[in-house]
Amino acid sequence: MLSITLLIIALTVIASIYAWQNSNLMENWVHHPQSVAQGEWWRLLTSGFLHADFMHLFFNMYSLYLFGSVVENVFINVFDPFIGIGLYVGLYIAAIILSDLPTYFKHKNQSNYYSLGASGGVSAIIFASIYFNPNTELIIFPIPLPIKGYIFGALYLFYSYYMGKKGTDGINHSAHFYGAAFGLLASVLLIPGHIPTFFSMIFG
Repeated sequence: MLSITLLIIALTVIASIYAWQNSNLMENWVHHPQSVAQGEWWRLLTSGFLHADFMHLFFNMYSLYLFGSVVENVFINVFDPFIGIGLYVGLYIAAIILSDLPTYFKHKNQSNYYSLGASGGVSAIIFASIYFNPNTELIIFPIPLPIKGYIFGALYLFYSYYMGKKGTDGINHSAHFYGAAFGLLASVLLIPGHIPTFFSMIFG
């Protein structure tokens, strides 16, 4: 079966590279809250397929590659394959849109605010993966030691929330926070039977 994760990655890479060569597409697809307020609602989704530069694109797509197949396979195995694929794609797209809504409401009156990137959707997939396998070990630069997934998740939420409130580095941390929170909550609601396994994997 075709990997939906790889398909999403391919579409995102193509869209991002094309937008780097086409300023009109970049301008029309980037998340510009003031334009969204004027009815250009599609920006909430299309901005998730754009990236600022190669490193931004690589980091998001590599993260999606690492964690996406885990979530995709869980959904396909728990549900009917087509339903599972639909839920997986729906989770990713919904996370991109919903994670940008707080940014929209905060900056809708600022003409010079723009944001882009798949971080909201990728964060949702990462946290869905942590729910399904909380003991996954991650190495976070510059810390040389592996960190359990659930510990990383807690630190990531705290850091994203704090930096989102601080808002001084030009990164849309609130999209990271809300995307991650949505991915975790949606996964729990979709597969609540995994909750006991989640805690037994941590404490057992």
